[in-house]
Amino acid sequence: MRRLELEFQPRRSGPLAWSLLALGCAVVAGLVLLQQHWQAEQVDLEASVHSLELQLGRRPATVAPQSTAASREQAERLAQMRSVSQQLQRPWQQLFAMLEALPQDDVALLGLTPDARKGQVRIAAEARNLEAMLQYHQRLEASDELSDVSLLNHEVLAAQPEHPVRFTLTATWETGHARP
Repeated sequence: MRRLELEFQPRRSGPLAWSLLALGCAVVAGLVLLQQHWQAEQVDLEASVHSLELQLGRRPATVAPQSTAASREQAERLAQMRSVSQQLQRPWQQLFAMLEALPQDDVALLGLTPDARKGQVRIAAEARNLEAMLQYHQRLEASDELSDVSLLNHEVLAAQPEHPVRFTLTATWETGHARP
């Protein structure tokens, strides 16, 4: 078996390492000076181009207009930002307060999926029985915040002991004003 050698103290660097370090520093300094020279030259060339354009009576070159693809992409981003802004401006607290205030002894709220663009909200819930589901539906219809409450689907969970009903409702989400 080969002997394992562990060395815990760093080796002393020799003159070769110091000379390579000095050479690296000199190269970096030379490149920095070269970059500064080229930047100064570029500024001078841009100034001379600008003065020649003024002498010839041309307007100085400006930024080129965006291509149609770029403007389309910018319009799509703007539409996405407006959509997010609409969702943030909805009366969330009012909706949550209304849902929390409803009696929920026999109904458990499973999910809430708002769609601010359409002004609708989808509610997934589970009721103890069909009667509790229908009462919850009626309470939502009677609220000021929601209108056009519709039952999308329901399923009696026969495999579970008390046979609860899982259902999904959709409703139009009013924006802060009461219905007539």
